[in-house]
Amino acid sequence: MDDSIARLTEEALRFRDAREWARFHTRKDLALGLAIEAGELGELFLWRTEAEVDAALAEPRYRERVREELADVALFLLYLAHRTGTDLAAAVREKLVKNDAKYPVEKARGTARKYDEL
Repeated sequence: MDDSIARLTEEALRFRDAREWARFHTRKDLALGLAIEAGELGELFLWRTEAEVDAALAEPRYRERVREELADVALFLLYLAHRTGTDLAAAVREKLVKNDAKYPVEKARGTARKYDEL
């Protein structure tokens, strides 16, 4: 199966359109939905150490919850990118180029400092 961003977007739009949900997909509501779904994903990790997350991910039910929240975030992102006319793949590639300039390997390797602190 082709899992490219364009293919996933097409599948998501077919799902949405079959239910006549496009009218609810305003940019504002999609952005808010994306933030809410990201929050639900974050809640699965909140207050857990990395070791606790590792242990939880070994449990099929927890792993499935993480997968579902990741999928929800991805769907809202795809819908929002489509609604704003954003080529998501191109935007990510362009951002990587900008970040490469802001975070050169020789300065950024192994540090979590922001680019203006390097």
